[in-house]
Amino acid sequence: MYNQVRYLDAGDRGLVVELGNQISEEINRKIRNLTLAIDTKEIEGVEEVIPTYRSLLVNYDPLTIRRELLIEKLKKLEENIEEVELPQPKLVKIPTLYGGEEGADLEHVAQVNKLTEEEVIELHSKPKYLIYMLGFTPGFVYLGGLAKKIATPRLQEPRTKIPAGSVGIADNQTGVYPIESPGGWQLIGRTPVKLFAPYRERPILQGIESGNYIKFEPIDKQEYQRIVIAVDNGNYQVEIEEINV
Repeated sequence: MYNQVRYLDAGDRGLVVELGNQISEEINRKIRNLTLAIDTKEIEGVEEVIPTYRSLLVNYDPLTIRRELLIEKLKKLEENIEEVELPQPKLVKIPTLYGGEEGADLEHVAQVNKLTEEEVIELHSKPKYLIYMLGFTPGFVYLGGLAKKIATPRLQEPRTKIPAGSVGIADNQTGVYPIESPGGWQLIGRTPVKLFAPYRERPILQGIESGNYIKFEPIDKQEYQRIVIAVDNGNYQVEIEEINV
């Protein structure tokens, strides 16, 4: 964490507010506090606030608010961000079919870490993963909390096409590919749930937002197919519960 918050220009309509230079829950909580404070204050001229791991981007209209005045207002909010009460976090349960065609790299992840495939699944599905931020593609979650015992380097040659819903590991991170895309993560499973669907009223899956948590729930192939049908028919709801952390 920096001794002093840094304010950096991002073009003539953006301001990056940096609170630190590392990935940590404490810094990310302050980012969420400041984001909520800005949204609540409704500063005239601020058009959008985009939170990340350790900073947030404030897009603003320079014809409505001067850069210097915006920084002054943000500094006042920054002084009191500890007083901002964040909403109760939610836990989103993501059913996941591990191994087989859906998790082609599960065996490799197990071999690299000198574990059985069952141990990898147990270690991966046990934690509650904090959603630090969304990015890369719509609905892609950057999660914290992967067990060090199953951390695995990325593929040396990325795949050109990864199916939507694929669950992967890259170094000390894990995540879900919300849409079909290229990628270099080690694929260990797949969820039938759509984290992003442009036809929905809310395209990003309910509960998928910074500050909430994800837990991967192992399922078998029969349950996977059942959920696929329910999702296609619009009859599936992910399980979401409020938690204390």
